[in-house]
Parts: sequence; structure tokens; C-alpha cells
Amino acid sequence: MKRALLRVDFNFPFEYRVHETTPTIKELIRRGDAVVLITHFEKDGRALHLDSLAKFLRKLFPELIFVKGPIQLCPRNFFKQHSRIVLLDNLRLNRGETANDPGFAKLLASWGDYYINEAFAASHRKHASIVLLPKLLPHEAGPLLKEEIKNLSRFFKPRRPFLVVIAGKKFATKEPLILKFLRSADAVFIGGAIGNTFLARRGIGVGKSKVESVKILKNVIWNNKILLPEDWTMKNDLILDAGPKTVKTLGELAQASRFILWNGTLGLCEKGYNFGTRTFAKELGKSKAYKVVGGGDTVAAIRKFKAEKNFDFISTGGGAMLEFLAKGTLPGIEALKRK
Repeated sequence: MKRALLRVDFNFPFEYRVHETTPTIKELIRRGDAVVLITHFEKDGRALHLDSLAKFLRKLFPELIFVKGPIQLCPRNFFKQHSRIVLLDNLRLNRGETANDPGFAKLLASWGDYYINEAFAASHRKHASIVLLPKLLPHEAGPLLKEEIKNLSRFFKPRRPFLVVIAGKKFATKEPLILKFLRSADAVFIGGAIGNTFLARRGIGVGKSKVESVKILKNVIWNNKILLPEDWTMKNDLILDAGPKTVKTLGELAQASRFILWNGTLGLCEKGYNFGTRTFAKELGKSKAYKVVGGGDTVAAIRKFKAEKNFDFISTGGGAMLEFLAKGTLPGIEALKRK
């Protein structure tokens, strides 16, 4: 019996990610291998123990063993005494994970005979479980990781008209993607908190809405491919959501497009301001374009509105999706290329 060390992304909220990865786990068990699951898990910026995840996984795999606490060397004969599916505790409870420490990577490697990366959403991180394990064990990309690469790679040579919708916050994380797609897309809509910054730079009043103090070139701010919100929901002098005119314009563009890429909610969905996001997701169901959506908050909203059927592919990545589309690869993908 071989042991598969399976790097998954079961970060919070984990239900959807577990559902997507279950076929891989079942296939490994079916062929007679043991499966050791390793993942990070953070909620509200805190690294937590995986008790809640273990409880959820046991509904699918009653025989699962949860090894709680800092990760140690795999005990001798562990798999002769225990189940063929094991969950190790949160990787980020160990400083060696984010420090990319070779010693910690060796501890992890002691639990497996080979390594599978099924965590696209974490593959932009240069962490021990992502970039060092492939140096220590025979390795391969998992089915989900391959699907991410296959579907997102289609945007390197998109069919046109091509619409890109980028929203959310933190311009710095999305700047490379905006600059790249200003060259290949026909229209780039910028909304959410980033949209507020662009509106302010164009001299349009945004009340007390947060405006980032970042440098944005004038030829980007005034690029004729960039579209900004036309109207919005405002409360206490803060812009909280896209308005009906904005969503109508986006819907019309979507119906005329052949490729659509969406990352970032159009409003503050976590506070209940979801009109723009919900309505645009519904409108996309009318478009015959090839449609991909990604980003943790965006995907959570899509699932809440039960609009998954309106997309050809739903990426599990947020930051990883942005970096892959901007650079064409990720540290975790490059690590798998090494013999």
C-alpha cells in the first residue's frame, strides 16, 4: 500500500472545496492507496485547528483519522494500525510552512510515498507544502489542478469580443491582470472598492468611500477600454453596491461577448449589498460566451445565489487565479516540473 500525500485547499469556507476534491480522494482509496490530507485553514486571519473540518469530512469518510497538533514525523507502522485516510492538522500552525523550511518539509514528506498537488488556490504561495515537497517525493498534479490550468489557459488566446470584470479591493493585487487584459480584452469593467478609486481619479465624487493612495498611470485611468460604474447604492455617504444602470450595461456587454472573465464581487455582499453581484450572475445565464468566475468571495456569492450553472468553469483560486492569468504559471506549478 502506497501513501498519497495530498495537498488540498480546504480553507474556510471549505464545503465547496471538499465537494470538488472528493472524487480524487475516492479514486486514490479505490486503487488501494492510503490518503494523507494536508491543508491550511484560516478564519478572520487566525490559523485554527481542523476539528470542524475533520467533523465535516467524517460525514463523507467515517473512517478518517484526525492527527491533531503540530505535525511530527510519521510514527512507524502508523498505517498498519490506523485508517487509510488521515487528516493532519492545519499546516499554518507550524512556522516551517510559511517560512518554507526544508526541515518541516521533511517531516511532511515522512507521511507519504508520493505527493499530489490538488491545491490550485494555494499554488501561488512559496510555502513548504507547495514548493519543497516536490523536491523530496515523486509528484504529480491532481485532476483539479489540471482542470484549472486547462480552463484558465484559454484566456491567453481568448475569442473576441472579450469582457473582463474585475472588482473587489486592493488594486495592487489586480494591477498586473488589468494591465495585461487592457491589451487583449475589448472591455475591462472595474468595480467594487477598486472602482471607487478609479472614479475618484476621474474626478467623480464617491463621498466617504475608501480611495486607495496608489499610483495609477493616467493612460490606465483614462483608457478607453476601461468601464466604471454608472450608478450605485449609497448609504452613509459610502458606495456599497453597483446600481441597475451599471448591471444593465454589463448584461448587454455579456450577451455580445464570446469570452467573459469575472473576479471580485460588485458590492459589499458580506454586508447584504448583493444586488449587483446577484443580478449580473443571473444575466450571465443569458450569454452564450465561455464564462469563468473566480475569487473566494465571488464564488461564495455565486453558490449562495445558486447560479453555478451560469458558468462554464468556476475557479477555486482567488489570488492564485489572478497571478496565473497575469504570469502564465505559479510557483506550485513550476515545482511540479522538477524531476
